[in-house]
Amino acid sequence: MVAHRPGRSPGQRFRFEQYLDYLKQKGFECHISYLINEKDDIIFYKEGSYLAKTGFLIKSLQQRWNDLKKIHDYDLVFLYREAHMLGITWFEKRIKKAGIKMLVDFDDSIWLRDTSIGNRRLAFLKRPSKTREIIKMCDACIVGNQFLADYAGQYNQNVFIVPTTIDTNLYVSGRNDTKKDNIVIGWTGSSTTLKHFSLAVPVLKKLRKKYGEKVSFRMISDEFFNEELEGLEKLKWTRETEVEDLSAIDIGIMPLPNDDWSKGKCGFKGLQYMALEKPAVMSSVGVNNEIISHGKNGFLADRPEEWEHVLSQLIEDADLRKKIGEAGRKTVEERFSFRSQKEHYLEIFLSLTQN
Repeated sequence: MVAHRPGRSPGQRFRFEQYLDYLKQKGFECHISYLINEKDDIIFYKEGSYLAKTGFLIKSLQQRWNDLKKIHDYDLVFLYREAHMLGITWFEKRIKKAGIKMLVDFDDSIWLRDTSIGNRRLAFLKRPSKTREIIKMCDACIVGNQFLADYAGQYNQNVFIVPTTIDTNLYVSGRNDTKKDNIVIGWTGSSTTLKHFSLAVPVLKKLRKKYGEKVSFRMISDEFFNEELEGLEKLKWTRETEVEDLSAIDIGIMPLPNDDWSKGKCGFKGLQYMALEKPAVMSSVGVNNEIISHGKNGFLADRPEEWEHVLSQLIEDADLRKKIGEAGRKTVEERFSFRSQKEHYLEIFLSLTQN
């Protein structure tokens, strides 16, 4: 049970969708029940449109009710975060009562309140504290890092850490031209993380002033940053072009505030850059400290002067960009790739279905 249609949500794609074919090869039959179709997507994150959102809400509740009618056809119900986005656990309780095993996966600090801009007036309909209730009801939890595992472990003894992983057969850079005149600093994300990009803007403006047209910037997102930033190229994210679009950058950045929501992040942006052999510069928050060995396979930065210093080094030194990029790729292959985690992922499903 998930919110988005397959291929739509980065979280879903890299937390579980990329494992589905492998699970099927090992004898699992997997069905996805999602709530937000392509038409719904247009209004779901849009500000206002309350009448249309009411219609979607009724439809989504009916969808989950229909799912319950068929629940005995399944040996295991997988929840990505929750059965429904409202602040209720009614569906989870019905699944539990039916005696069907449940497995929940989450990759953010979803017990904290974080509402998209388009739905901030509807925040009262959410109840982040329901996360602990869902964890208690489930037979096991999969989480993306130790910070999330520490939280889940308070309510469930069967907690597994599976990092957010990259398919390294798909993420292969077609561009290795590190010795060039123009250096592109890139960022990818969604409308919910644009506020994080804004943290880096003062430093990016300094770099543009320092290096002029030698430095430019690329943003890949479903929504865009509207503040003035000279040299910023804005590309609409699409699944079909995301690897190609990211391959054109020379340095990738992942700025984050140092708060509990960010500590739950799984470093996905940084891993994308690293998989494509692009040196990643990331805030030293949460799991980023486990992914990056500073100066070896990437860089960590906090204060603005640290960001400026590290980015300047990378802008000026093509050999450093190449060395760090190659080490980053190796890190992803060894610890954060689909290939490195698929057996562990399979074992979790087998442990819940063979007893």
